Amino acid sequence: MSKISAAITAVGGYVPDYVLSNKVLETLVDTNDEWITSRTGIKERRILKLEGEGTSYLAINAAKDLLKKQNINPKEIDLVIVATATPDMLVASTAVYTATEIGATNAFAYDLQAACSSFLYGLSTATSYIESGRYKKVLLIGADKMSSIIDYTDRSTCIIFGDGAGAVLLEPNTEGLGLQDEYLRSDGSGREFLKIEAGGSITPPSQETIDNKQHFVHQDGRTVFKFAVSNMADVCEKIMQRNNLTNDDVSWLVPHQANMRIIDATAKRMNLEDDKVLKNIHRYGNTTSATLPLLLYDFESKLKKGDNLIFAAFGGGFTWGSIYLKWAYNS
Repeated sequence: MSKISAAITAVGGYVPDYVLSNKVLETLVDTNDEWITSRTGIKERRILKLEGEGTSYLAINAAKDLLKKQNINPKEIDLVIVATATPDMLVASTAVYTATEIGATNAFAYDLQAACSSFLYGLSTATSYIESGRYKKVLLIGADKMSSIIDYTDRSTCIIFGDGAGAVLLEPNTEGLGLQDEYLRSDGSGREFLKIEAGGSITPPSQETIDNKQHFVHQDGRTVFKFAVSNMADVCEKIMQRNNLTNDDVSWLVPHQANMRIIDATAKRMNLEDDKVLKNIHRYGNTTSATLPLLLYDFESKLKKGDNLIFAAFGGGFTWGSIYLKWAYNS
């Protein structure tokens, strides 16, 4: 009997209509287009402006796009995982609501939170369910409404993040395609450098925490950048060595879209040509859990059956890692 692997068989995506450009940000904080572009590579990002809508709205639309494109009956889905750092609310799972809204009434569902590495960790988790043989169709969605936790008077964070969602369907494969290897890491000493201080069990919400803006993302940019540059490159190099891959063997690098300098440093360590690196950071900024699936969504037409993809991400916590996957279809 052939070994079962977990392959991505469909991709969907969604970004809001409203475009927050660098020119608009110039009217909000002391910055300019040249400064933002040279340091991050970002030109614009999408923002969900609809009143009363949260991350689930993005996730639902990305999932519906996938289902419609592939003409998939949502009742066939066994499991829905929403990878997110910005759930609709505490306690009530965003994934559960998303599954119900898309008609996946036979699926169980839950959220997965590992900051910017959430989708990468979710890919590992979804693969384990498929390889176990218990489930045939797992819908993994990376979605974040980062605008809900950003202080638009803080130029160190408001220039970076945007809103969006991407979705993939994972199914069993016996051709040797799909996820081949993973190298996932974490280090809790990093949580002081990228966090939201209030709203959790340590510091519950209060008038004081609101006045102090403790419900917004705060980061030590230099420390986070330093860790991200070294660690994203390290795990990609490690996974190539473990699988005896040369730069010629790698078809595409699928890197987290946090900063163009981090992406370029990772590609350089892998000795990859620029035309093998998927990038859309200039259009969306850092959509956190959505960056990796949105890359697949934007570049799906370029991906060919058998292509070797190396995924890489780095997130708060700290969390980071790399996944080696063989693409399973020609779009």
